[in-house]
Amino acid sequence: MAGETLAERNIGSLAEADAPVFETLVQMQVDTFERSGLDTETYLLARIAALVATDAAPSSYLLNVGAAAESGVPWEKVQGTLVAIAPVVGSARIVSAAGKIAEVFGLLDDSD
Repeated sequence: MAGETLAERNIGSLAEADAPVFETLVQMQVDTFERSGLDTETYLLARIAALVATDAAPSSYLLNVGAAAESGVPWEKVQGTLVAIAPVVGSARIVSAAGKIAEVFGLLDDSD
């Protein structure tokens, strides 16, 4: 595109999930579950805890909390994980994570 800066093109590539960035992200996930040695539930809860600790984007919660739900991880275990890590990551991260999870799963009441 004429007049588009290199930074704008790069950001556009990321937003559109162009290869090689997208391919690298996918490749980073290959075999991590098997290599972790964890059972499915523990693995997914650890990933959710890491998302909270890094103040991840809502889309990351959509993927990981969604995978946990599909794998049969009870919602109470996700909540328990948030409670367990709260003293380490702080209340601001927990509130941020809860809001993002509610947002991506349509749990927020927009009537206010």
